[in-house]
Amino acid sequence: MKMLVTGGAGFIGSNFIRYWLLNHADDAVMNYDTLTYAGNLENLRDVEHDPRYRFVKGDIGDFQTVREAMDGIDVVVNFAAESHNDRGILDPGIFVRTNVLGTQVLLAAAKDAKVSRFHHISTCEVFGELELNEDRMFKEDDAYQPKTPYNASKASANHVVMAYFHTFKMPVTMSHCANNYGPYQFPEKVIPVFTTNALEDKPIPLFKSSLHRREWIHVDDHARAIDLIIHNGKIGEAYNVGTRVEKSVEEIADLVLSTLGKPQRLKMYVPDRLQHDKRYLLDPTKIREELGWEPRVGFEDGARETILWYRDNPTWWKNCKSGAYQTYYDNYYNKQIGTV
Repeated sequence: MKMLVTGGAGFIGSNFIRYWLLNHADDAVMNYDTLTYAGNLENLRDVEHDPRYRFVKGDIGDFQTVREAMDGIDVVVNFAAESHNDRGILDPGIFVRTNVLGTQVLLAAAKDAKVSRFHHISTCEVFGELELNEDRMFKEDDAYQPKTPYNASKASANHVVMAYFHTFKMPVTMSHCANNYGPYQFPEKVIPVFTTNALEDKPIPLFKSSLHRREWIHVDDHARAIDLIIHNGKIGEAYNVGTRVEKSVEEIADLVLSTLGKPQRLKMYVPDRLQHDKRYLLDPTKIREELGWEPRVGFEDGARETILWYRDNPTWWKNCKSGAYQTYYDNYYNKQIGTV
């Protein structure tokens, strides 16, 4: 199988590529990424010389480049997205351009290339929010009720993906996933920003509504779920990838501080962002019963291992925060990889 992974230099995409190369020895993977601030080729330095791996720099909104990249490709997995809610509030336009229009261009290229499967990565946030005491989980066929620009852009992209299935009979599948955690996550998301700030004895910023909860999944469990969907999922279907493990921001902060032996005084409470959703929770019954998927990484063990990974890899996250990896991008891209 020849696979194209968009957004493969990001957190989830890079972990997925590493997972795929490790578990599918006969497959080849092309990493297609435009290398925005969160796209980091350092995430894949350990596989950059693997003959089964190739990197192509390109934007999913550039039809010609992405179509050329798809020559001979069997499966497309679309991770490419603007994904940080805070940035979506500051600049909604780039979220619509990348997440909606970019997805449409990618679908058009995949349709023209006649790929055998297009898998789209979505999020639990398209369904809106749950109350903290609500006895309900989101199901795959629930109506979308997004409340932030990021959530709305992902919901819109989902509609475009399914339109290509219904109108053009494109062989698509889709997954909604809970909050991912693990190594190589850009230090703007909650676990890495809490951890890296604590390591530097800087305040860790908790939103005032610190009891708001999120559902958590290790990035490797997410990769296994996508693998099962690609191989055994039903065309035209969506699957919820959730663990039912919920933790509040307060609990995450306490876990980070206790793991690193840092004091509670590092907590700093800041105003909630605009439309700070209370809670998301996915019903994973479908993927468990149809595909036999179950999470393997327990949250307490996985989260502590993740926190310690940041402790043990200070050069990686310090360079992320400083922007120092841009020089590495330029050298790596210009001297070793080239374009399509």
